[in-house]
Amino acid sequence: MNGHTPPTRVAVIGANGHGRWHRRVIAPLHAAGRLRLVALVDVRPVEDEPAAPVPPGVGVFTDHRAMLAATQPEVVVICTPPHTHLPIARDALAAGADLLLEKPPVLSLVEHEELTQALAATGRVAQVGFQALGSAALTALTDALAAGRVGTVTGIATVAAWQRPDAYYVRSPWAGKRTLDGRPVLDGALANPLAHAVMQCLAVAEVLGGAPPWPTAIEVERYRVRPIEVEDTAVLRVRFRAGPPVLAAVTLAAEEFVAGELVVTGTTGRAVLEYPTDRLRLPGDVVTRRVPGRRGLLENLLAHRADPDGLPLIAPLARTAPFTALLDALRAAPEPRLLDGDLVADVGEGGDRVRHLRGIVDVLRRTAERGALPSELAVPWATPVYRAELAG
Repeated sequence: MNGHTPPTRVAVIGANGHGRWHRRVIAPLHAAGRLRLVALVDVRPVEDEPAAPVPPGVGVFTDHRAMLAATQPEVVVICTPPHTHLPIARDALAAGADLLLEKPPVLSLVEHEELTQALAATGRVAQVGFQALGSAALTALTDALAAGRVGTVTGIATVAAWQRPDAYYVRSPWAGKRTLDGRPVLDGALANPLAHAVMQCLAVAEVLGGAPPWPTAIEVERYRVRPIEVEDTAVLRVRFRAGPPVLAAVTLAAEEFVAGELVVTGTTGRAVLEYPTDRLRLPGDVVTRRVPGRRGLLENLLAHRADPDGLPLIAPLARTAPFTALLDALRAAPEPRLLDGDLVADVGEGGDRVRHLRGIVDVLRRTAERGALPSELAVPWATPVYRAELAG
């Protein structure tokens, strides 16, 4: 025995779509011998990924249970539709694997508790795919807040303005759906593509309060510019047991692109973090600066497995419970209001057509700056606020 530890056996369930991003992350780690990719699973033929060719000897499966039995992975990356996460996660845990589970991890607090119990029963761990939580720029921001750079924090807000073409909403049977086959899907802007914006706000609130911030109430307005079942535009205000509220103002129907700004306002200044690019501006800074350094979630999971006590997970399931609580509350919200006519401009044709909601970026910036919802700012197309109290 030479004491050499073989590389961790890793499998990916959901190898197409966003799974290709995970394959690109895995490829250099496999090549360096830091892990061994043993299997890819997808119900469709596995797509080629030029930046991450499938290594020799990797099994390709259409059924995750067959893969688990045949390859016995130690870590499983789950990148399937959100409503399938819980049953697949249960199977992987029962097979003895730790998880890297794409966000949103689950779609209700009931499912969150079921997954928590499965982790406890098997002694395994789950890391959730909120990769922006590993950003050194986020740490620099929270360190600055702790040092009093903005004074007493009075508000936390995020603005993100993206675009999605018509093809995005036919990419899968669950795209743009609220439910599918009787199960929650919630494929809206808040739960899926712009979930990172919401989670970054929760991370700041967590640092300010010293624990994951439990929401006590939400106020939300949700809109859509297509015949979909969920929002592509929303403003969500979250209140907590203690600390300032969070306001998330997001759209997938933008005229201009805003990558995603996390704005923390205090009694003596304001800090802005562009979370997708790790660009940070603190009070007194002459220019916005990029803060390099991100800890990859898969690498962190591997390091945690080697030293559970010394290297905590960046995004353990428990840390995401407040996010799941928000999704739970949003499930009961009324159907998003359809905005059309002169409010919307179409650009492009066919699957490439993009619908722009006129003036939406200005509206979102005003809501974030004032901590208000569109109806509170008398925006002409605004719908009445939906309010809900949260238990716990």
